[in-house]
Amino acid sequence: MAANQTETKQQVEQLKQNEDVKRALKQTAGAQQPEEPVEVKTKEKVFIGTYLLLLVALGGLYYLLNLGVLMRGVASTYVDFFQRATRGAMLVVLVLALEQLVAVYLIGRLDDAVPRYNLKRIVRLFIALLVALIVFSVIFKTWYTTLFSLGVISFILGFAFQAPGTSFLGWIYILVRAPYRVGDRIKIGGATGDVIDVSYLDTTLWEFGGDLLSSDHPSGRVIRFPNSSVLNTSVFNYSWPLFPYVWNEIKFQVSYDSDLEFIAKTMQEIVEEELGEAMLERVKIFRELLSQTPVDQLQVRERPSVLFRVSENTWLEAIVRYVVPPREAGRIKTTLIKKLLARLNEEPDKVCFPKGNMR
Repeated sequence: MAANQTETKQQVEQLKQNEDVKRALKQTAGAQQPEEPVEVKTKEKVFIGTYLLLLVALGGLYYLLNLGVLMRGVASTYVDFFQRATRGAMLVVLVLALEQLVAVYLIGRLDDAVPRYNLKRIVRLFIALLVALIVFSVIFKTWYTTLFSLGVISFILGFAFQAPGTSFLGWIYILVRAPYRVGDRIKIGGATGDVIDVSYLDTTLWEFGGDLLSSDHPSGRVIRFPNSSVLNTSVFNYSWPLFPYVWNEIKFQVSYDSDLEFIAKTMQEIVEEELGEAMLERVKIFRELLSQTPVDQLQVRERPSVLFRVSENTWLEAIVRYVVPPREAGRIKTTLIKKLLARLNEEPDKVCFPKGNMR
């Protein structure tokens, strides 16, 4: 338990240092850490070196074609095409080399994996468009013909691929508004799971729970849905970066003649023993976030709270409420239920649970 508390405290401290939290709470950023040199892997060096060699070779070929050393006696139309093709190949290699340099020396400097993932997707899309434009410029001799052809093709494809186009707009919406990011645990429609991929057209979830399980354990299934779903479906995000926790409850039914004060005190003490001071830190962050919104008057208790409600039958419901990381909710609830039942059953005179033969 002590190890869990220490780990949770470290998570809280890391959350406090998150840039998103700093902006939301209007806190001043600390001293900037000196940038460490980017470590370039051997594989990336080979790619960059290969691009440079190709660029030099294509440049030499283009120079020889201009001198007329090659393809003597060939029709000028073919010579012109090969010159354009060589020039286009040089541009493609240059673009790919720039993509590699941007990925290594700019995107590679980012500490957060999520922005790195999103930026790589954007750069790849931009590079693909540039390469397509270069290919069209090689096939079509003049730029206006290229642009006109692109316009006609886009107009035709717009009707043929209307649904994929909407999903692509959904991808842009996900990047801009960030209803979820890779690594988040979300619920959208009837699908619940951890986001493992956000492509240009669809999102992939690693399902947990679902209709196969009654807990939040991964089911082993993968769910894929079009990005257009975020434009007309509510998204429940359990991993909001500003407050990546959820409130949870445990309910027990007790009789009216039970010692309610003893039950409340016992349940609160056990939950505090399990969660430690971590819940205090989490609720402090939650309160600071609420203070920046119109709902800052909402009462949020720093310690686990116990409530009593009248049940639909002839019993009372004793409810203890606490806050936990969403991925640990099932494990913590199981642990708490065992400890709560063990402690409350030690005092049968003060705590009366429903019996199997009672109605």
